[in-house]
Amino acid sequence: MSVDTLARAAELERAGEPHALATVVRVDPPVSARAGDRAVVLPDGRLDGWVGGSCSEPIVVREALGALADGTARLVRIRPPGATPGPAQPGVVTEVTTCASEGGLDVFVEPRLPRPLLVVVGSSPVARTLAALAGVLGHRVTAVLDRPGEQVPGADATLAVTELAGARLRAQDAVVVATMNRYDEPALEAALATGAGYVGLVASRARSAKALEWLSAQGTAAADLARVHTPAGIDLGPSTQDEIALAILAETVAERHRLAAPRADEPAERPCDDEPGGTAVDPVCGMTVAITPDAITATAQGVTAWFCGPGCRDAWLTEPGRYGSAAG
Repeated sequence: MSVDTLARAAELERAGEPHALATVVRVDPPVSARAGDRAVVLPDGRLDGWVGGSCSEPIVVREALGALADGTARLVRIRPPGATPGPAQPGVVTEVTTCASEGGLDVFVEPRLPRPLLVVVGSSPVARTLAALAGVLGHRVTAVLDRPGEQVPGADATLAVTELAGARLRAQDAVVVATMNRYDEPALEAALATGAGYVGLVASRARSAKALEWLSAQGTAAADLARVHTPAGIDLGPSTQDEIALAILAETVAERHRLAAPRADEPAERPCDDEPGGTAVDPVCGMTVAITPDAITATAQGVTAWFCGPGCRDAWLTEPGRYGSAAG
């Protein structure tokens, strides 16, 4: 089971899909998990693997979603009823389960977020150096080329220009068009159709202006035209091709960090309590649980509540008026 879980995690990493890896690192018998058992938790709360069953899964899922949200790993200590939580420690979450269990376990939850993706369009010297530098920084690199003979050494994948518009790109991803005026315009049009947070064009100011005029004539919205960084890269003054590549990569990193930083004038977003990613308080035992498609939930007398396990759900359904509703 652990081998299959690791294979699943590796598959998700290759696909650039965020997930959390939960590993049982210590057990206090009697528990159903063993040290080394693992599970993968997806952003929608689905758990694939084994970390001890219904007494521990809701806690692990909740903490895994938290780890994905803040990018921080944590040790989750799950203790039986009546146990003393112990002093608070940085990076450690202690939860006393409400299940009728005599044992406990420690689970290390590690967020595994996609490495930034750099899409390099063209095989020019700048494009080749960009791919090499990005690889050193641990980025994934996809080359977009229009001829079978073109190559960009170090690229993890290759797309045709016609495939770029349909690529699944996120705000942390970047597209740099560096074809040396061979197919700049169709590549830019395709790049702007993606969700990439950075779109750059390697060209002179005069050449950039012509490319943007072409895009405007094709019906590209002004807001999209404003997304194009051109000439791409931080201004270093007179530079070599390799230095231009360095300046561009630095700009993509700066833009990624800018987009990821919360704005001071906006409150932090919190998922609604009836949406995946939110949390609710079990009205029977008081445990905070994650709201996921697989969460244990019930509705009675027009009130919906979420639970840590079937026992709390059944108790609530038996006497819904005795307990409050779930709170976010």
